[in-house]
This record gives sequence, structure tokens and C-alpha cells, in this order.
Amino acid sequence: MTIRNAAVDDFSVIRQIAYDTWPVSYESIISQPQIEYMLDLIYNIESLKNQSNNLKHQFILALNSINIPVAFASFSVSEINNSRCRLHKLYVLPDYHKKGIGKIMLSHIICEISSKGINSIELNVNRHNNALHFYLQNNFQIIREEDIDIGNGFFMNDYVMEKIFEV
Repeated sequence: MTIRNAAVDDFSVIRQIAYDTWPVSYESIISQPQIEYMLDLIYNIESLKNQSNNLKHQFILALNSINIPVAFASFSVSEINNSRCRLHKLYVLPDYHKKGIGKIMLSHIICEISSKGINSIELNVNRHNNALHFYLQNNFQIIREEDIDIGNGFFMNDYVMEKIFEV
């Protein structure tokens, strides 16, 4: 498994991983129209460029043994509090679930941010998403609930989770 920074040229791959992952991850949690709405909103190429260029999200890709991307993540350092990081996305292709790739990516991010003196990482996860168990197993704590209006009559019903670690 290789982890590397993603570039603008990788956004079509990131988009495809999201489109291949979301229906499996969210089909029993949110409606198909909401899945389609959110994918279009978040993963169109212009939106990904905005996330990278203006919102300062750093994207990474996980490549399998034959250099095919199988997962991606994005994160950013808080502009308000430089000791905090936000994990925005972490998605692994369904065929690669339960193979430790998410844990490898999370460890990679924590290693990278801790080298910059950052000692905590925060994220949102849908309250009914199976990924909740992954984050709990990796020592994240639920710190609050959020219901976020994302437009078009749709909401994200999330837990906000945090992991604090030694630098």
C-alpha cells in the first residue's frame, strides 16, 4: 500500500471512488436522491478544486500493490486554532473494506499533522454510518451531534468526533 498526495489531475479518480463508495456506504442511511445530490455537490471537479485551492483541503490517495487508487482522504489544519485538524473525507472502495486501509490512511494523516505540532483531529460522521465503529475503535470520542441543512430539503445528521493524541 502506497499513500501519496493527490493533485488536480487525480480529482476524476477521487470523484469515481466517491461514486463507487457512497451508494454502498449510504444506501441504508439516506435516500438515493440525497446521495445523488451530495455527490454532485461535493464531488464535481470544480467543487474539488475549490476544496483544494480555497478551503485548503489536502487530498491523499491510497494505491494498491499495482498502483491503482483504492481510497482517498482529505484533511485541513484549522485556520483558527493551528493545533487542530479536520478530517473531511475518508473513503475506501467497497472491495477493499476491512483490509486496514482506512487505518493506514488515518495513521498517515496523524503522523503528518503531529509533525507540525497538531495534537487533535476532528470529523463528522453520519450517526448511522458503520464508519462510526471504525472511528470509535481508533480512539475517537463523540463530542456532540449536528444536524446540518445542506440544501434541497436534505440534512446531514452527524456526530462530531475528536481524537486527541501526543505530539
